[in-house]
Amino acid sequence: METITLSPSLTTSSFGTSAAATVKRSSATCLSYTSHANLNVNHLAAFHKQSHLFTKSPTRPFVFTKTRANKSAHGIFLPHLVASLEQVEQTYIMVKPDGVQRGLVGEIISRFERKGFKLTGLKLFQCPKELAEEHYKDLKTKSFYPTLIDYITSGPVVCMVWEGVGVVASARKLIGSTNPLQAEPGTIRGDLAVQTGRNVVHGSDSPENGKRETALWFKEGELCEWTPAQAPWLME
Repeated sequence: METITLSPSLTTSSFGTSAAATVKRSSATCLSYTSHANLNVNHLAAFHKQSHLFTKSPTRPFVFTKTRANKSAHGIFLPHLVASLEQVEQTYIMVKPDGVQRGLVGEIISRFERKGFKLTGLKLFQCPKELAEEHYKDLKTKSFYPTLIDYITSGPVVCMVWEGVGVVASARKLIGSTNPLQAEPGTIRGDLAVQTGRNVVHGSDSPENGKRETALWFKEGELCEWTPAQAPWLME
């Protein structure tokens, strides 16, 4: 219950009693006379505190220090700062023997070209057994390892290095799941393959492996540094 006390100046004969009348009302129906300045509206979405991210507070000036440069107390993470932190990656892409034999090389290359990544290395290559074993050494304990080595050395492969921001993760999405039957439509494996043992293409699974595999399949001087004419139309 809330109590409202009326001052003597507001008392009239209609109240018929003392100079100070006490009126009790249910809190459910009582209007609040709280000062507007003290009104608590923080829980209302329309009245959320204004973000300091794009505003300047005269009472809390932003002072640039080495500490703030390394870690902002306000957690500022502006888009232009994100762009400056983006790193250009390399990924190793290989069209496997089945992809070459089926004439899918041009189709696979075009997927990466249309996406906007830069081709820096390309060659048709007959893979020796030693190189295949080094490339797939992490799978050496798997039962399918001997069959995999026979398969990758059964015919020529097309070796490629593609470059770009986020190219490793994006290339994996373009390629699709290892099992083509589980790969999404629109991906290379989802559109062009039906079996894991003949899934037409390989792609590095991490930036670190992208560097390792590039160094494994390409000799020094075989990669080409160049600037595509379309670069300004792909990135700001």
